[in-house]
Amino acid sequence: MKTIYTYILSALLSTILFACGTAHTHDKDASETADAHNHAQSNEQEHKHDREQEHSAAGNEITLTLQQANEAGITIEEVKPADFHQIIKTGGQILSAQGDEVTVSATINGIVSFSKTSLNEGAAVKAGETLISISSRTLGEGDPLLKARSAYNAAKQEFDRAESLIGDKLISQKDYNQIKLNYENAKVTLDALGRNRSAQGAGITSTISGFVKSRFVSEGQYVEMGQPLLTVTKNRRLQLRADVSERYYGDLNTITSANFKTPYRKEPYKLADLNGKLISYGKSASDLDYYIPVNFEFDNIGQMISGAYVEVFLLSKPKSNVISVPLTALIEEQGVYFVYIRLDEEHYQKREVKLGQNDGERVEVLSGLNTGEQVVCKGAHHIRLASASGAIPHGHEH
Repeated sequence: MKTIYTYILSALLSTILFACGTAHTHDKDASETADAHNHAQSNEQEHKHDREQEHSAAGNEITLTLQQANEAGITIEEVKPADFHQIIKTGGQILSAQGDEVTVSATINGIVSFSKTSLNEGAAVKAGETLISISSRTLGEGDPLLKARSAYNAAKQEFDRAESLIGDKLISQKDYNQIKLNYENAKVTLDALGRNRSAQGAGITSTISGFVKSRFVSEGQYVEMGQPLLTVTKNRRLQLRADVSERYYGDLNTITSANFKTPYRKEPYKLADLNGKLISYGKSASDLDYYIPVNFEFDNIGQMISGAYVEVFLLSKPKSNVISVPLTALIEEQGVYFVYIRLDEEHYQKREVKLGQNDGERVEVLSGLNTGEQVVCKGAHHIRLASASGAIPHGHEH
């Protein structure tokens, strides 16, 4: 009997131990399955994040064919560190140099032909030199010189006849005086029209020696008597006065040159290209003004209006290894500036840049560009507009 109870108890213990082992194995398998599921879900999230990043990068990339780039006039510049200058930006004025100035006008109606091979702005001329010839031969109204000569001949014949009659009192003194006046007027007209006359027509001269400041007519153009043809000035040089704030007084001795912009021209003028030089700068400010004048002198090429106010960029201390781009490369959006980088022949990327000083032509880039990258310096606005309108397809769209 005892043996039967011992057997039953052993069987129950075996059953309990087996059940515990099975439960433990089942829990272990369930845990491993959950871990695998969590790991797979984590990998999926990482892949999804990577895809989102790729999509975001692709959305900032633009595809543009070579044909589209050429039609938009896009030009590229490689980023290279170079010398730049500290810039003092201020206002100023173009001033006339001391000296006389004359306007040369047409003496008759006719067609213009230039007597000098070069009569552009800045060309040197001499007093009494024939600059332009005006011919009226082909006009329907005829040559005024021929008309004046005929009128003179007729007036002279009538005057000679009156001279022979007045002694015998055959004509009145009043008639004689009128005939004499007509003759003298005809002579004056003929002398005026015949002066500097050549086979090409009436010669037009300047009364002073100097340089052509402005030219108002072209070869073959029709002009009327009294119409301005040229402006001649004795001075080939103009002056630029920059008005500098007193806080820059300590930097005035470092200024070497300047660029300036006029209201009527987008591109800046460079004094370095105009044979310009620094003349002087003020040592104090006046009682009525808080600015110190800095004066330059440069060649008068006839494209600037004396008295015009300009935007001045004074070039001060030099800086080396500066990355800069043309101002035409910049795109501005709500106060933030961007450029377009060419990744390869047909792909471009929009890049935010932080800017420093500009000299009216180029601007210093403090961050956002690296040496060797290809920057779009002309045509950036075409890429921006076409991208916004959808005319240029975006690369890698999903």
